[in-house]
Amino acid sequence: MSTRMRAAALEAGRQRLGLLMGLAGVATFSLTLPATRLAVQELDVWFVAFGRMTLGAVAALIYLVAVRAPLPDRRSLPWLAAASLGVVLGFPLFSTLAMQSVDASHGGVVLAVLPLCTAAAAALLARERPSPAFWLVASAGGLLVLVFALLRGQGMPAAGDLHLVLACLGGALGYATGGALARHMPGLAVIAWALLMALPFLLLAAPLWVPPALPSASAVTWACFLYVALGSQFIGFWFWYRGLAEGGIAKVSQLQLLQPFLTLAASGFLLHEELDEVTWAFAAATIGLVWLARRCRIGRA
Repeated sequence: MSTRMRAAALEAGRQRLGLLMGLAGVATFSLTLPATRLAVQELDVWFVAFGRMTLGAVAALIYLVAVRAPLPDRRSLPWLAAASLGVVLGFPLFSTLAMQSVDASHGGVVLAVLPLCTAAAAALLARERPSPAFWLVASAGGLLVLVFALLRGQGMPAAGDLHLVLACLGGALGYATGGALARHMPGLAVIAWALLMALPFLLLAAPLWVPPALPSASAVTWACFLYVALGSQFIGFWFWYRGLAEGGIAKVSQLQLLQPFLTLAASGFLLHEELDEVTWAFAAATIGLVWLARRCRIGRA
């Protein structure tokens, strides 16, 4: 086998691995909203939000010590800080707050624009120049989600919709910066260091969210809490960032198009939420716009 053929076979293998890892990450993240919705029904919302971050940070610390991970270089610190702000603090906090007032299926539709926001964040942070068509489609996607929120809120968006928008912006920031870092360091190390950077803040804020005694809740509720803390907050990013690094951010991030539909299916199965034709129609329309945006040209600035 020639050198060129071996290189092509190696690249094809990396692409397959990237897609498989990315799909595993998307599947993990798709259960986040339904699990959070179940958790906040019996546990205090602040305990769920900050508790999942703290437990994830403890797991990250154990991992970093166990593998004797090297310290990140100085150039990586701003990117890690941005990832920490986005997917360790921002997305968990605001998505948890949203699940107090809106259904998980509702959240799945609003967060359908997350791939679009991720593409915009990656373009801006990488100093790329999106075409006018990209911004036109992005604006249409945002307008579509706004119409859905107004329709479901009978003319007024719910407080949960604002929280979902903030969660979407946080997720986009964390995905873009973390995906870029995963090209140069292991994906699990990226989310581990991002979690660890947030730990001092979480400990300082402990008096605000740590209850005097362990809350009383069912086994299902605690299982959901552990899932969002260890699965959504930590393990899922190992799959996701590894997939972005191996298969390429642009290609693997398209797998996010599947996430809203998986969330809707999980919401119907776990929470018995009624999924009418309007919800599915808005989800499909939003995904269609995201697909169009992915085909728009993005040049280098």
